[in-house]
Parts: sequence; C-alpha cells; structure tokens
Amino acid sequence: MSATHEVFNQAPPLTGFSTADDPALLEALRRDGGGGGEAEVRALGRRAGSEEVQEWARLAEAVPPVLHTHDRYGHRIDEVEFHPAWHRLMAEAVASGQHAAPWVSGEPGAHLVRAAKFYVWAQAEPGHGCPVSMTYAAVPALRAQPQLADSYVPLLASPEYDFGLRPPLGKRGLIAGMSMTEKQGGSDVRANTTTAEPAGDGSYVLTGHKWFTSAPMSDLFLVLAQAPDGLTCFLMPRVLPDGTRNAMRLQRLKDKLGNRSNASAEIEYERAVAWPVGEPGRGVRTIVEMVNMTRLDCVLGSAAGMRAGLRQALHHTRHRRAFGAELIDQPLMRNVLADLAVESEAATVLALRLAAALDRSEAGDPAEGALRRLGLAAGKYWVCKRGSAHAAEALECLGGNGYVEESGMPRLYREAPLLSIWEGSGNVAALDVLRALRREPAALDAYLAEVDAAAGADPRLDAAIARLRRTLGALDDPHRAQLTARVLAEQLTLVLQGSLLVRHSVPAVADAFCASRLGGDWGHAFGTLPPGADLAAVLERATLKDAG
Repeated sequence: MSATHEVFNQAPPLTGFSTADDPALLEALRRDGGGGGEAEVRALGRRAGSEEVQEWARLAEAVPPVLHTHDRYGHRIDEVEFHPAWHRLMAEAVASGQHAAPWVSGEPGAHLVRAAKFYVWAQAEPGHGCPVSMTYAAVPALRAQPQLADSYVPLLASPEYDFGLRPPLGKRGLIAGMSMTEKQGGSDVRANTTTAEPAGDGSYVLTGHKWFTSAPMSDLFLVLAQAPDGLTCFLMPRVLPDGTRNAMRLQRLKDKLGNRSNASAEIEYERAVAWPVGEPGRGVRTIVEMVNMTRLDCVLGSAAGMRAGLRQALHHTRHRRAFGAELIDQPLMRNVLADLAVESEAATVLALRLAAALDRSEAGDPAEGALRRLGLAAGKYWVCKRGSAHAAEALECLGGNGYVEESGMPRLYREAPLLSIWEGSGNVAALDVLRALRREPAALDAYLAEVDAAAGADPRLDAAIARLRRTLGALDDPHRAQLTARVLAEQLTLVLQGSLLVRHSVPAVADAFCASRLGGDWGHAFGTLPPGADLAAVLERATLKDAG
C-alpha cells in the first residue's frame, strides 16, 4: 500500500467504557436515597458501553422494523418484525427493571434507581427506550381501574421479556403502549373522533384511527376514544382472551426523522375490543398520569443524549490534532467542551431530582409531588429543547467525522428533537407550566422552597431568583402570560438547575453555570463561558475514569 494510505490522527474506537462513569449520576443516587442500587447501575453502565451492546445498537438501527400486514395466504396478521438485536436490547432493559418494576418494588429509592438505569442504558440505543418508558408509565393510569391493575401490573413489572402475539394474561411479561394522537387533533386530543360503543358485557368496541402509535407491537395499549359519556381512556390488548387477534389494523409504519430502530404506526380500529380505565368522560385526566411519567423519561432521555454526545466529543478531541496541538488543548475548543459538560450535568441533576421527588411523593410527601408537577413541566420544555442544540454542537466537535453514520453522531442528532416533540411539544409544555401555576398553588410553593435552599450561596443565583419572582408576579394577564410562557419555563428550569448545581456539584461547574446561564449576558451558544471559568476542573469532572 502507498504510504498515503496510512491511517493516523484518527480517534480509536470508543468501546469498553461505562455509561455510569458519571459523577453527577452517582452522587445523585447516593444523595437522594438510591445508593442501594448503585452496584446494579454500575453493572448496567458497563454493559451499555460494551462492544457487544454497541453492536446490538448499530444493528437495531441499521436494520429497521418491517410491517407484515398479511401472511402468504392473505390472512390479516398486522405483525412487526424486528432484528434480533432489538429483542436483545429489550430483554436486558426489562431484566434490569427499567420498565414497570419500581411500582411493585417496595425498595427505597426504587424510582430514582430505575431513572438512573434508564439514563445509562438509553445511551447505548434510545429507540427501544420508547416501549420501555410507556410500560413504566402505564401503571399510574391503570391504578384508576383496580381490577385491571391487579391483573396486569404484575406482568408489566415482570423481569421477563416475552415477545409475541398471545393472550396477555398467558404471557410471562407484558409491554404496554399508548394511542392518543389523531390526524385532525394532534395535541388537542379532545378533538379525537374514534368512537367507543358499549358491548353490554363491560367491554366496548372502538372504531376510528390513530395517527401516531409508537411501539405498535406492544401487548396492551391505553387508548382515548369518545364514549357516550365523553372522552374516555380504555385498555386495549393486541390479542383477546380467547386467542383471537383484536381488530387493530396497522396501516403503515412512519418514515420518521428520529431513530429507525423503533416502529411507529398508523392504526385503524374496526370494532376493536377494549375495557374502560378510570371515570367515564375523564379520559384525559386518566391518561395524563401516563403522560407525566413519559415526560419524565423525555427529560432523562435528553440528559442521556447529552452525556453520550459529550463523551464522543471528549474522546475525539483527546485523540485528534490540528494546528499543532490536540484539539482538547486549544482554548476555544476547551470552552465548547466545558460548556457542553456544564449543560449535560445540569440536565442530569434536574432529571434525577425529579425522579427522587416521585419516590418521595409515592411515600406520601405532597410537597415533593407538587415540586415534580411544576419542575417536570418546565424541565420537559427546556431540557428537551437544549438536547437538539447540544447534539448539534457535540457533532460539530467531530467535524466531518461526526457527519457520517459510522460515528453514531447522526443517530444522536436525529433522536434529539423527538424528545422535545413527544408527549407535548414546546408550546404544550410551556402552557402546562401556566396550568400548573394556576391550578396547583402548592407547586409554586414547593418549587420556591427548593430553589431557596441555595439562597445566599451565589449572588447570580440570588439575582435570578429575584427576577423570576418578578416574572411570576406579572402573570395576571392571561394573554401576556401565554406570550411569555416559554420565557417563564426557561427561567424556572435554569433557576432550579442553578440551585441544584450550587448545592451539589463542584464549584467549577456551579460557577460556570451561574456565570453563563444566570449571569445576564448569555447568547445561548455553546463555547461562550466567560474567561474566568475553570475549564480544566469542569473537563476533569466530565472525563471518563474507571467506573469500577
């Protein structure tokens, strides 16, 4: 071979690491009651960073699912075929308890530990996180119908991944999905036209369509339909108790921007059988319990994507030279990398604090439930918005190498906007902030108590809290409140992140965050940390070490 074909100045493959090698993650586990699960989180992080699991992730993305509407004889089957790598990823996610296991665990900090597992495992391959997340989120909604919950929750929480079309109660474990969105309504689910007619035996028959249904191969779905008493939530199985297939017709799989590993479908119901969940006519109220749980996973997924992108950027710049020095040693690149690291840690501490609030609210602390209500609405808006910008900047750190599929960065970049859109896009999330403030005064009280726990620790944070209080005091005009809802959601999130970092992170990260995000003159672009920021300390904290 000619000497010109010698390969040099390229980063080596990044394998054999641990996605749990993350100080912000491990500190949050120990601080908020999840320390007992640290060994399991570390073990899962090593699996996520292994060469084997990375290859599963590549294959699941490279060989997307295929819809088979009919068999060779013309019978309607509506099956989705996945690459075996998908099933391996799903099996490990379920076995590790990332689905509904915390609801039956009884262990302290179960939801926080589950959140940490979801965070480290999603860094391997995010697409299969969708059915895992919906299975987790289905349980609070099912609680509205105790008889159904008694039958199905143990199977939703089972560590067995049992793929295949069979009657649900005869399987070793179940996966759940959600079917809400219709063509004419989108986020306005009250405009849904799918109808539900009583069958006379306690069940209903549903007729209509759904425009987006992710993970259509799930065993069970929570579905919204217009019943005689109004919009109602229903539980719909893919296979009926007698073994016949329910009349759910998969019309096509979506050719979507995001991950290619997971299937999303358009579905027609032709008098499909379902059972009511919750109070008739209060379907939105029932299913919002599921939506709030999947919104938590949107924040966790965005934080996981940021950590994965940061890791790739740090790895590349440590091994790439340009203009006579390693990229990571060049001042402007160091600023970019440190800024990415600050954003990543801010997202991580917020997501895990909200998961800890769920544990505490489940244990009977109403203030923690109120904090989660407002913090999650604001965090869903801001963290998921920042995910796309973070992915783009991390990709840019790799230059042209980041623009090719083999790097994995395009997959990360395509996935990021999904988490901002799923379960309510930016406007929906920002308006939900206003709804929480208007309907649940305790949410603001709990939020202010949380951020005030850092009062006096940093003057920039104190000033930001004061500005936020002034903004909150000017919400009496509903029109003006809507116009400024995004500004408010951003402020609420940044102040909460600042308070968490000031109290719990190292001084370099907290100082860099407060100086840039709260200090006043911030252009939102990465790589604009002020000259006084301790970039070396920030990068040291973000760098992979032995996760032991």
